[in-house]
Amino acid sequence: MSTQTEPVSPEPAPAHAAATAETEGDVVMSVTPAALSTVLGIRSEEDRPEGLGLRVEITGVSGPEYTYDLSFDDVPGGSTEGSDDPAPHTYRVGELTLIIPLDSVERLRGAELDLPRNAGQGGLVIRNPNRPDPLAGIQVELSGDVAERVTQLLEQSINPALAAHGGFATLVGVDEDNRVYVTMGGGCQGCSVSAVTLTEGIKKSILEHVPEVVDVIDATDHTAGENPFYS
Repeated sequence: MSTQTEPVSPEPAPAHAAATAETEGDVVMSVTPAALSTVLGIRSEEDRPEGLGLRVEITGVSGPEYTYDLSFDDVPGGSTEGSDDPAPHTYRVGELTLIIPLDSVERLRGAELDLPRNAGQGGLVIRNPNRPDPLAGIQVELSGDVAERVTQLLEQSINPALAAHGGFATLVGVDEDNRVYVTMGGGCQGCSVSAVTLTEGIKKSILEHVPEVVDVIDATDHTAGENPFYS
């Protein structure tokens, strides 16, 4: 099943997202009525549709975003005692049961399944406020003053992750209050996703690994990018 990601932004949600279907259980990811109708329509073409739920799993990371797998699966039932696989988390949204593997639950919490804002696009989108840690599983050794350590962090771990999208981040400087100024270049400049990337990914990593830093500020001139979003 085709799915995409869209950046979480302060812009108003689509009108159809205001209404919600009746839910039952611990709702990890909400489903807009439009997306629910689309999923149920696709499910109706399957054999035994009434016994199928929508399984949503985080399968990996691509740059600053998670990757997902959406598929129909049998709704779990009965005891899993003696099984090597723990039972997934399930809940109902209207007529649909959502099935989420336990290791995806917290990374999907607060997300929304919807249709693309661009009516010409097909498939579904997941708007997820959670972002992967670009340094997960990576051992970084930083040394020197604040500016040197931030530069090492960008070069060793953050920029390799951004490179998947043709972008990179560069340190502009550090002021006397230990505020760090960073610019976004390449595919990130003039891209509406870059603000989310900076806030949710780069800023989080710098604050965690260089504790003297009090804030990370985007100094990019986004109007100079190939696709400026301030035009």
